[in-house]
Amino acid sequence: YAPADVLIDKETDSLIICDAGNRRVVRWSRRSGTTQGEILIDKIGCYGFAMDEQRYLYVAGNGLSEIRRYKLGDKHGTLVAGGNGVGARLNQLNWPAYIFVDRQQNVYVSEFYNHRVMKWNKGAKEGIVVAGGHGVRSALTQLSYPDGIFVDTLGTVYIGDRYNHRVMSWTKGATQGTVVVGGNGPGAGANQFYFPIGLSFDRHGNLYVVDCNNHRVEQFSIEKDC
Repeated sequence: YAPADVLIDKETDSLIICDAGNRRVVRWSRRSGTTQGEILIDKIGCYGFAMDEQRYLYVAGNGLSEIRRYKLGDKHGTLVAGGNGVGARLNQLNWPAYIFVDRQQNVYVSEFYNHRVMKWNKGAKEGIVVAGGHGVRSALTQLSYPDGIFVDTLGTVYIGDRYNHRVMSWTKGATQGTVVVGGNGPGAGANQFYFPIGLSFDRHGNLYVVDCNNHRVEQFSIEKDC
């Protein structure tokens, strides 16, 4: 009910789904004849999640104020971000939307109601603001309800800036971002979005954006290091 995110587990040839409306994470085999899924994690407020190269799941939960890492089969997980209630301090989260995990198991999270993207280094007790965090407007230092994120090997963060109808990039250590695509108001033009909520890159560097209220997925060719 109301699935919010999905990923492919290549090792088991299955789909892992954030079943948000039913407050659970489920796994469905992609093999023919599958008629029902398997509950991996139950009673969790899941909106977005990610899997690292060691096949650990990172899931937003507990009233959407923390992120836990789960070994497949584990029901409780280990706290890796937040866990100090809902808020805007560096050790808090407020509606973590999407999660990205790099090869060092550092966790990047877009915070819908704090209008920022945080990086939590592995083992850290608080996060670092890597994008936004300066109120909710359309300046290059700001984000407005950020959603999907992607981080390349140089540490550049790409963000679906939902209510600003644009995709932003923030290089490592930058104090402001750059508009990659959009930022021309809501609309259906080739250079417009109407709530860009998800994004990803393929191995050729093409950007794919889920353009929610235009009911489309768009592809853009940009120069970047995946």
